[in-house]
Amino acid sequence: MAPKVLVSDKLSETAVQIFRDRGIDVDFMPELGKDKDKLAEVIGHYDGLAIRSATKVTPTILEAATNLKVIGRAGIGTDNIDKDAASKKGVIVMNTPFGNMITTAEHAIAMMFACARQIPEASASTHAGKWEKSRFMGVELTGKTLGVIGAGNIGGIVCDRARGLRMKVIAYDPFLSEEKAEKMQVEKIENLDDLLKRADFITLHVPLTDQTRNILSREALEKTKKGVRIINCARGGLVDEQALADLLQSGHVAGAAFDVFAEEPAKENPLFNLPNVVCTPHLGAATTEAQENVALQVAEQMADYLLTGAVENALNMPSVTAEEAKVMGPWIKLADHLGNFIGQMTDEPIEAINILYDGYAAEMNLEALNCSLIAGIMKSINPDVNMVSAPLIAKDRGIQISTTNQAQSGIFEGYVKVTVVTPRRERSIAGTVFSDGKPRFIQIKGINIDAEIGRHMVYTTNEDVPGIIGALGNTMGKHGVNIANFTLGRKAAQGEAIALLYVDEPIPANAIDDLKSTGLFQQIKPLAFDVA
Repeated sequence: MAPKVLVSDKLSETAVQIFRDRGIDVDFMPELGKDKDKLAEVIGHYDGLAIRSATKVTPTILEAATNLKVIGRAGIGTDNIDKDAASKKGVIVMNTPFGNMITTAEHAIAMMFACARQIPEASASTHAGKWEKSRFMGVELTGKTLGVIGAGNIGGIVCDRARGLRMKVIAYDPFLSEEKAEKMQVEKIENLDDLLKRADFITLHVPLTDQTRNILSREALEKTKKGVRIINCARGGLVDEQALADLLQSGHVAGAAFDVFAEEPAKENPLFNLPNVVCTPHLGAATTEAQENVALQVAEQMADYLLTGAVENALNMPSVTAEEAKVMGPWIKLADHLGNFIGQMTDEPIEAINILYDGYAAEMNLEALNCSLIAGIMKSINPDVNMVSAPLIAKDRGIQISTTNQAQSGIFEGYVKVTVVTPRRERSIAGTVFSDGKPRFIQIKGINIDAEIGRHMVYTTNEDVPGIIGALGNTMGKHGVNIANFTLGRKAAQGEAIALLYVDEPIPANAIDDLKSTGLFQQIKPLAFDVA
């Protein structure tokens, strides 16, 4: 059955057609997002939801979204989506951070020009029939120092454009390496205070987080160079707007240009109606090209996920490209099986999950493998858990997760080993993927094995004594259970041993009772795996 997507905001017809061309059933209802009650009524029928900013994805909407797998936001900002609620529901949230990068960067440059030359005020004065040539004395950008806070995708484009204007560019970004700064031909600033003291213009290009909120506080603004001009086309809340208004009125700050505000839509704001303050209504991404780009991009991303499992630009799950999905598919399934085995075997509170990646496995997208493995473990607690919700559930339960990777250390090109720590014991299992693309268990409790994984299995522990194979075979035969694969392993002769049977149908409870009655087994555990 084809996946079904709802488009509840105004996306282009070309974007909607992408879903149809990829074989996805799509309903285009661009006004529905404004009606939260109607949206809640119908959302349960859809696997995907494509939106812009009008649709508000609340916990109530998500509660009704019984089949929803992915939300795609055409644009960068996802403030209209409750991402925590989506994660707990196991719904991937995607955005399109690159479709409007150039447009937003160009708007920041345009705002800088407008502020430097007081263009909006001069235009309004001239339209009013005045000719106040001496009133609007601006400043050149050439030779001035531009301080860029956040030199990522958009900030990097601003740096490039500013250098083309012959400005000196300095950048404050904890994630900017010296090598990248040198390549960008900008000066990396280690301390924000140094940027504040030196910059003639300051432009912000960071997301709004607990770390960046109010990054230009009153205290920070007071450290700026007298005559500075502040540009914000990133996010409202990065600047103390009242403090900035006070410093504009005192003359310490010469001008400001804001496209974003702490409260939007902004009907009132301390910056409004101040001289040499340019304000626009969040137009950073508002060009024809950008709106089309992000719409096409979100449609492609959602279609890729629903059809192939590829995850791109997800905010609550590691991205997995289409190419990675092809290569990693068997390893992601292996991680799920390893976790599922541990989860089914563990009936005590889990304190820690330690994951070891060896050789070829260590070179993969470990975040995605971690999510699959943790989801496998958590399925024993909640069968509805998936790669999105599992890490959040583990975190809520206080489970410590550690990851180690190492070069190839044995006969396998690569393997994954997981150890779970509970108050009473540690339990471990390892697996690999053979050249046929099928996952295998290769070690349980430190005992080497080679076990194919099937939908129905039974695991036993026992002392290495004669009669084990006979007891298992006879009991399965007695109850009409066909054995597809039989794996044995032991630490040493007459020592601890294990058996893992892959059978064609679920094992009846009375078959387990018969095995227990032999007195040969210390533990007998029927297992189930999703091998589809």
